[in-house]
Amino acid sequence: MCSIYMLVVAIVLPCCFEILSLNCGTLMKETLRYLAGIVGPSGYGSKSTAEQVANSCSYLVDSQRLTAIITGATSGIGEETARAVAKRGVRVVIPARDIKKAAELKERIRKDNPNAEVILCEIDLSSLASVKRFCNEFLALGLPLNILINNAGIFSQKLEFSEDKFEMTFATNYLGHYLLTEMLIQKMIETAEQTGIQGRIINLSSVIHSWVGRDCFHFNQMLHPINYNGTRAYAQSKLATILHAKEIAKQLKAKNANVTINAVHPGIVKTGIFRAHKGFITDSIFFIASKLLKSISQLLCSTEPTSRRDEREILCRLQ
Repeated sequence: MCSIYMLVVAIVLPCCFEILSLNCGTLMKETLRYLAGIVGPSGYGSKSTAEQVANSCSYLVDSQRLTAIITGATSGIGEETARAVAKRGVRVVIPARDIKKAAELKERIRKDNPNAEVILCEIDLSSLASVKRFCNEFLALGLPLNILINNAGIFSQKLEFSEDKFEMTFATNYLGHYLLTEMLIQKMIETAEQTGIQGRIINLSSVIHSWVGRDCFHFNQMLHPINYNGTRAYAQSKLATILHAKEIAKQLKAKNANVTINAVHPGIVKTGIFRAHKGFITDSIFFIASKLLKSISQLLCSTEPTSRRDEREILCRLQ
């Protein structure tokens, strides 16, 4: 139970520190802008929704020619992303562990947009064999691939292992997405060359990655139930997704590929990642925190890419 509280604090505290670092005049101004949903330089504010962003996104102008794979699309951030881009005509491929939930999502998307093309496939991101199977099935379809959104993630308070004997949070949040990207990146490069449309890979990370210091990025100490800390495991997996994005970006640049990769923090969003951690205290904390949280539909308007300064700080901690 302690881990879930630590995770909440880890996510909310950075926002508080950012607010406290402002002077009183700026604080009042920014607070009012946030509460009122006043748009900023980007043209969007705290009240902007994913659909509004997608509707004005120049990248999606020729969206009928785009294909996107979105993991973790049966709920939360992934579901809203799938719904928003499908409405713009993007062909959406949803790899899911729960095919029944995926089918229900497909029905909701098709109800909203009868012409939407949604393809369902089975995958368990904690299983490397399952990831390989999905990739082979997708490649066999002969479809282009323009967008890969590595969104799926779990948070576990207890030590669990995948079928490959890896710690479950790291296996699901990072290793599965690493292999997924590795097996599909050549298809993305080829698609970009053939169509002239830039390919885009997005790794969903979290501000909590900053909790991992140089002396904490290790796993052996966590592989015992007594030493296991769910928040640390989650933070390490999210730091790994950032380092993964940095390395893949270097490789893409070396190949002069027309494909980009970014790691993003989606902001503080009310999602179901904590759905397995119900309780009076937990529910009370989230009720209070919810006054500062964005709704799922508002998440896409302010995802924050990892800056080069962030990357340098991360690497310094690991050296």
